[in-house]
Amino acid sequence: VKLGEEFHKPVVATCDVHFLEPEDEVYRRIVMAGQGFTDADNQAPLYLRTTEEMLEEFAYLGSQKAYEVVVTNTVKIAEQIEKISPVRPDKCPPVIEDSDKQLRDICYNKAHSMYGEELPPIVVERLERELNSIISNGFAVMYIIAQKLVWKSVEDGYLVGSRGSVGSSFVATMAGITEVNPLSPHYYCTECHYSDFESEEVRKYAGGCGWDMPDKKCPVCGAPLVKDGFDIPFETFLGFKGNKEPDIDLNFSGDYQSNAHKYTEVIFGDGQTFRAGTIGTLADKTAYGYVKNYYEERNQGKRKCEIERLLQGCVGIRRSTGQHPGGIIVLPIGQDINSFTPVQHPANDMTTDIVTTHFDYHSIDHNLLKLDILGHDDPTMIKMLEELVTEITGEPFVATDIKLDDQGVMKLFADTSSLGISPEDIGGCPVGCLGIPEFGTDFVIQMVVDTKPKTLSDLIRISGLSHGTDVWLNNAQTLIQQGKATISTAICTRDDIMTFLINSGMESETSFKIMEDVRKGKVAKNKSAKWPEWKEDMLAHGIPDWYVWSCEQIKYMFPKAHAAAYVMMAYRIAYCKVYYPLAYYAAYFSIRANAFSYELMCQGKDKLEYYIRDYKKRSDSLSNKEQDTLKDMRLVQEMYARGYEFLPIDLYKSKATKFQIVDGKLLPPFSTIEGMGDKAADAVEMAAADGPYLSLDDFRQRTKVSKTVIDFMADLGLFGDLPTSNQLSLFDL
Repeated sequence: VKLGEEFHKPVVATCDVHFLEPEDEVYRRIVMAGQGFTDADNQAPLYLRTTEEMLEEFAYLGSQKAYEVVVTNTVKIAEQIEKISPVRPDKCPPVIEDSDKQLRDICYNKAHSMYGEELPPIVVERLERELNSIISNGFAVMYIIAQKLVWKSVEDGYLVGSRGSVGSSFVATMAGITEVNPLSPHYYCTECHYSDFESEEVRKYAGGCGWDMPDKKCPVCGAPLVKDGFDIPFETFLGFKGNKEPDIDLNFSGDYQSNAHKYTEVIFGDGQTFRAGTIGTLADKTAYGYVKNYYEERNQGKRKCEIERLLQGCVGIRRSTGQHPGGIIVLPIGQDINSFTPVQHPANDMTTDIVTTHFDYHSIDHNLLKLDILGHDDPTMIKMLEELVTEITGEPFVATDIKLDDQGVMKLFADTSSLGISPEDIGGCPVGCLGIPEFGTDFVIQMVVDTKPKTLSDLIRISGLSHGTDVWLNNAQTLIQQGKATISTAICTRDDIMTFLINSGMESETSFKIMEDVRKGKVAKNKSAKWPEWKEDMLAHGIPDWYVWSCEQIKYMFPKAHAAAYVMMAYRIAYCKVYYPLAYYAAYFSIRANAFSYELMCQGKDKLEYYIRDYKKRSDSLSNKEQDTLKDMRLVQEMYARGYEFLPIDLYKSKATKFQIVDGKLLPPFSTIEGMGDKAADAVEMAAADGPYLSLDDFRQRTKVSKTVIDFMADLGLFGDLPTSNQLSLFDL
């Protein structure tokens, strides 16, 4: 205060604030204790004081001086500060020269290659409507970026799956960004470019998908016709006015994800891309652990409702910074990243070369483009299947050539006959879709049994049902059981609502708005102001009561394009399960099995059955890892039932993490040995290349594997008659 008076500087009274109300200190105490602070119980009063409380705190200066530092000077400084935003208000998308023209050319070249020189009116109309909307809103550059990334991955041998509703865009299909063709079901000929969108036979499949239609020969040239089209409206992607920011999410192979991230630097230049930063907050489960442990350590009992109250106060507290698993922020050339956000290493780890945005990416997504380049197992698995099947048959095997109407594959969803086994062989599972992405969990298997899918569109609808919230349980399941709806008529994906309402004669934009409010759960939570009016309109257009009731239950809905993209990937994997079993099991156990154990699963069928019975007996008390182990054991059980076996691990032939097909059997990798991590497994594979081991000591020195793991391997008989040490005994001579 004296210094302020001496140098004529205003003095302002402040306080250190960590929470709003005095009673909120309990949350800080619990969180600090959870983070290991020993003095957590010694809390200073760090709450936000009112003006009266501040005047009281500084009363020792005298009432006049206290008022000056607490009120007068504070207001004076506040009035001198202009309104500022920590983030820029303007949008700065990256620029790619001629992106509008490039996109138009790519789309029309692809369309002509599929549908001929004279394009069908429906193709031109959809392309023009989408291109005009995309280009006029400045979104072409996003499509071109996605196109470059996908084409590069495919060129390098890895398929890319699309996520979200990007498959609703025909431009995305023509640009090769997604495999999902959103046009209505149709036939086209690759030879003479005949196409059929309008015949009575084709129109029967509206709302379904082209692969449900019967095979046909071209009436012009006699060549087999291609079936395509998933009937998905463009509006679910970019909104009814086409001005909704596109969110192009792509699933790259987990093995290729880092290459895709690096390729963004090639496209935009070094230093123009940053990992999207996130702010990690305290999650429910962690907060619950903090609250529970805090009171247990102090021998204090708390009622459930009090623990719940304290839990709510702790959830969402900022913990640390991190990075989005696949988010890349793109900085346009000529801009300075610091004018949008500071940058840092994730969690301030100075040893990494990864640079992330310091602000959470949600705070700057109105300024800079964020690309979602995510890692996924399906493309990795398909790549491995293509390699294995090519090896087995000697012919190039291309997964995208698999027909999506194969009866052997569809039978997997009806019974186990495609696998040549009975349900009793696999613990009573009535269908053959164990281990198929999207369809292998007990929850979805039960849905498959209840709905009895017959076509690809039925599978897409099941995928939509299984990913929604209150779309199947307490909704479609009940309606199907009561006979009011079938798998074909129930609401399964968000697009179903808009398509059905428009086909029932309702106004297009109203149908779109109803779909949006239903899929976001606004109707179910009574947060849709227009619902009573819309409900009357729906009933006036003859929409059944059960359909309206179903809309009122839904909390979240999946887009049909996402379901279609995932099901297409899953179908290819299912095809290999039926026709190339060893390749399928090798790929599944290498990539998707989380808890494969050589000791439990590779010692023969009888031993496996013993462990399965034991795990099922203890099903209520299994740890997460044991649940994963049981899931993998069920697939191994199926493999044994189909007559296939494992070879013992071979110190010289086994790989680190990949299963191999050797003489009609599977050779497990080193990583399936309990306690052997991926790095240790890599070391063992590399050491084997240096020639035979002389002894266990030699093995330990060359591989650096721990003694515990070596003893375990010896118990499993993996070393054969290898001596313990290199030293010769006189008695050996």
